[in-house]
Amino acid sequence: MNSELRRKLDRITNILFAGGVNNPITYIEQISYLIYLKLLDERESEIALQKKLGVNRVNSIYPGQSNRFRWSEWRNLSGDKLVKYVRDEVFPYMASINSENQHIASYFRDAILEINDAAVLKQVIDEIDTINFSKLGSDVKGDIYEYLLTYLNTMEGSLLGQFRTPRQIRKMMVELVDPDFGDTVFDPACGTGGFLIDFVEYIMAKYSEKTTEIPIYGDDWLLKQYFNKLDNDNQLKFKEDEFSFDDNPALREKFLSELKKEIPNLMTYKKGSGELIPDWSILESSVYGVDVSRQILRIATMNLVLHGLMKANVKRGNTLSELGGLTDEDMQRKYKIILSNPPFAGVLPKESIRKDLPRNTKKSELLFLAVMMDALAEGGTCAVVVPEGLLFGSTNAHLELRVKLVEKYRLLAVISLPAGVFKPYAGVKTSVLIFKKPFKESLFEDKPATELIWFYEVKNDGYDPDKITGGGRPETPDKNDIPDLISKWNNYKKSGFKNPPGIEALSILPHDSQEPKCWWASVDKIAENDYNLSAGRYKPQITQKVSDENPVDLIKEVIELENKITDKLNALLKEIEGN
Repeated sequence: MNSELRRKLDRITNILFAGGVNNPITYIEQISYLIYLKLLDERESEIALQKKLGVNRVNSIYPGQSNRFRWSEWRNLSGDKLVKYVRDEVFPYMASINSENQHIASYFRDAILEINDAAVLKQVIDEIDTINFSKLGSDVKGDIYEYLLTYLNTMEGSLLGQFRTPRQIRKMMVELVDPDFGDTVFDPACGTGGFLIDFVEYIMAKYSEKTTEIPIYGDDWLLKQYFNKLDNDNQLKFKEDEFSFDDNPALREKFLSELKKEIPNLMTYKKGSGELIPDWSILESSVYGVDVSRQILRIATMNLVLHGLMKANVKRGNTLSELGGLTDEDMQRKYKIILSNPPFAGVLPKESIRKDLPRNTKKSELLFLAVMMDALAEGGTCAVVVPEGLLFGSTNAHLELRVKLVEKYRLLAVISLPAGVFKPYAGVKTSVLIFKKPFKESLFEDKPATELIWFYEVKNDGYDPDKITGGGRPETPDKNDIPDLISKWNNYKKSGFKNPPGIEALSILPHDSQEPKCWWASVDKIAENDYNLSAGRYKPQITQKVSDENPVDLIKEVIELENKITDKLNALLKEIEGN
């Protein structure tokens, strides 16, 4: 995304914030409505052009007299007339659009225009009107939305923690499950759609002739590193707010390559245009998500739309509730890939919990895990963030779920995350579970599906675990265990998950050994420990160095020291008594 586009987005933000629309969720929701209306107008122009060329693949969403609801027809209005027309005419029309475009109608259902200041609305519309979305690639449009979502960082932590998962954790989880074209993906608590977008971007990169490597901190961070290395003359020659790597990809690639030599642990991911994807509609229809918040779901939908996914299967609902708005088909559907970071703190009333979920708990983290286990297709893979308490909790519900996970599913890995990974929003200790659902014919009643479990302890994730600056943790690109984790995982995967890296659980290591990052435990060892899945429970121990000094000499030294102290105290006592 170039600097000019960033400046336009910043102007829109400043206009809205100054006009009283300063709640980040409301701000993103309102701007999403207007961007969507502009996108649909551009789409309508493309449909008209296709008809002129004799191609009639898609019907107009503004047939006949409804053409007056198009962005291009009302964008020049001003004053109260503009506010009333958008609020009372355009929004209701979009919410009642024909059945062929139910995804659009669903998006605008219950939508309310909250930009009531006519001057503010006019300025925002004028700014958006200068952006030609049809000429931007899906990666740039996606970057636009990622940029807007950064404003969620200004929210209170208790709210933001519900639906924001750090990018480095999302990218890590997607790479570990390694999805492919044709796989379906599901997030039962999708929030702003981060996992779903990362799933699509991963496949797009996989099916691209050429990919671009992106630092986990983004291109703005990379640009800043570049300018920091320029001498003073060159800094004057190239202004940071005007220069962009978009105009010089070769320079970008060269600089990143040099930077990676300096910072071997720098975490990156790949982006591509996905031009080799056989059928975009298949990829589009393979994305499924549910979230309980209508506002957040609108943000997720817009995020998906700007990444080229007009008809992704995201809907409002409560995945855990019997009355959650999901159909029988929704609850019975199976998915090849599940990626999620569901909310931990919730407790549901027992009477509202779905009847097919465990009846002996009301804890949302246990219920969400049960949902994912049930929704996983045979041969499918799930990566999910869970609170540490789920791994060792002693209630019957905790134990039964862990036994089922180990014995009926193939639990491949438990990845322990740093306690500060969700700061400043939450300080809860978490881990990532990665498991597969075996094919029925491969299961034996007398033998657990899991043979051994690999544990990896991530101590550093590329951000400072303790400091908070500017609403987030400062970058520490040289301190990141995730690239090493991914490298070791790939070797583990090549062995068919038979030969885990690291050493056996609870091994005793010599005193001069390095602290291990990973280890593994057999299913028998797990069963002996009440199916405790906490990585720390099985961590190998390093012995303390035994002193080679003669104990007699040590005792003599202590006695000599004690005698010196006694002599000094006696001298002090005589001095005091003499006075």
